[in-house]
Amino acid sequence: MAISRQINLFSDQSKRNVLTVSELTRQIKSCLESNIGYVWVTGEISNLRRPGSGHSYFSLKDEDSQLRGVLFAGIGRHIKFKIENGQEVNAYGRVSVYAKSGDYQIIIEKLEPKGVGALQLAFEQLKKKLEQEGLFDPARKKPIPFLPRRIGLITSPTGAAINDFLTIIDRRWPEIEVLVYPVRVQGKGSAEEIAAALKDLNTRDDIDVLILTRGGGSVEDLWSFNEEIVARQIAASRIPVVSAVGHEIDITISDLVADKRALTPSEAGELVVPVKDEITKDMKRSFQRLTNLLQSQVTIARHRLDGIKESYAFQQPREMVRQYQQQLDELLTSLPRSLKKNIQDIHQLITGAAGRLESLSPLKVLGRGYSVTRLARDQRLIKSVANVKINDEILTRLQDGEFISKVTRK
Repeated sequence: MAISRQINLFSDQSKRNVLTVSELTRQIKSCLESNIGYVWVTGEISNLRRPGSGHSYFSLKDEDSQLRGVLFAGIGRHIKFKIENGQEVNAYGRVSVYAKSGDYQIIIEKLEPKGVGALQLAFEQLKKKLEQEGLFDPARKKPIPFLPRRIGLITSPTGAAINDFLTIIDRRWPEIEVLVYPVRVQGKGSAEEIAAALKDLNTRDDIDVLILTRGGGSVEDLWSFNEEIVARQIAASRIPVVSAVGHEIDITISDLVADKRALTPSEAGELVVPVKDEITKDMKRSFQRLTNLLQSQVTIARHRLDGIKESYAFQQPREMVRQYQQQLDELLTSLPRSLKKNIQDIHQLITGAAGRLESLSPLKVLGRGYSVTRLARDQRLIKSVANVKINDEILTRLQDGEFISKVTRK
């Protein structure tokens, strides 16, 4: 019985369908893709990797599990915000298996931030990035010219913004030229057109200010003006740029980078072009004030000239010369007397000083019977008998000469 049973077991094992790992993986992959397919899944991004291919690999995790996620570059280019570790997202894609490692994963086709719109998150991310680079710094913004010769207008040729702007310019200063550069202001490829227009107009030397404008719309409609390519081209412009995008409540990245923001296209026209009639009136008033001032200066100068003309020096110039000649003669006559008196005074001062010095002379003291005694060997003054020894030679100075003697006793 035991032998028969073993034979039956061996016979059963030989009939089993043994799969290779690859075959089993393919069956699991087919099962997942057929029975689960496309799903929405929420989780936190972690272990994010971005190799040189441009694809993004990461894990989606919650408190208990994690799932590998793959975002290929072609899909990733259309995602507005930058994915980062720690973000809570909702992902839509196809569940599949990566055969090489046997891991199941979701191949993502849509990705949205959880709790905040993708466009809003993208806006905040780009705003933070450009602000850290200093593109919003007021110190780098260029002044808008007071009276531009020619304006470059970048906008849609069919929108309301161009009509609003041109109406304002025509009303304020109709002689100013406006060069319209038509671009798409929304939709795919519009950001690239706007950036190209900014770059192209910066090659011209006859434009003093650029206006970047469009009317209001949804966040999606205005998104071209939140693209990094447009922001960096505005920052690189050597010509001052005014951004007038949307309505007062709409704020775009272009508004923050531009040298000046206008709340509407109409306000942009008011910012860059003054009112011709007002300037003309101001010039006339200034001309009148200048004329009055010059007339006043001429009147003052004429009065001064009349005063000079009536003066004694102007009326009797020869008499003035004669008086100065007489004064000069008097000075030349009195000069020798003054010099002689000064010399006498100086001589008296010198004589008095010499007498005082004579009274203080040491020779005067010696003349009264005093003497000065020094050691002959070193000329040291002898002030006490303790300063000399027996046989020392000493030098004695009198009023009329010196003599040397030797000490024989103290």
